[in-house]
Amino acid sequence: MADRAEPRRASMRTVLAIFAVVTVLALGGVWLSQAQDRASAVSDAPKTAAAQKSPQPVREVPQDTVEAASPEGLPGVRECGLGSATVEPEIITLNCSNTGMVASGIKWAHYGADGADGRGVVQVSGAANGAASSTYPARFRLYGAKNVDGVLAFTGIDVDYTGATPMGESKETYSIA
Repeated sequence: MADRAEPRRASMRTVLAIFAVVTVLALGGVWLSQAQDRASAVSDAPKTAAAQKSPQPVREVPQDTVEAASPEGLPGVRECGLGSATVEPEIITLNCSNTGMVASGIKWAHYGADGADGRGVVQVSGAANGAASSTYPARFRLYGAKNVDGVLAFTGIDVDYTGATPMGESKETYSIA
């Protein structure tokens, strides 16, 4: 028997094959571990009904104002067209099909029977690709107050982005009745 003088080395092809297999297994494991996050993207969106049940701050209205001083006379916003209407909501779901777009942190400069104007941000959930949620500053205009199912509610909202936009449009309109 002849002894080999040099130790046996793995060929370059074998090293590359082992590296490729390990890489594929690692990436597959990461992808599978994020499957739960991708599957529950809708559940990660802010829950507007729970947030709007928090007590609303008392707003003082000057005596010479034409608007009704009581919230009962003002139209509200119904969560995706359901339930009771919330007057001066801080959060409004814009896309009710998947709750992926939500107007939040809304501060109302004007809120009356003729419409409402406010500022806040639009939160866009990360969706199925696992990306982080993004926020976009915007101005909001509620309009179209009607009696819907016995409740006085606004039926539409205009969103005017004041900076970057999620979809490339600087202005969007949503039906919220």
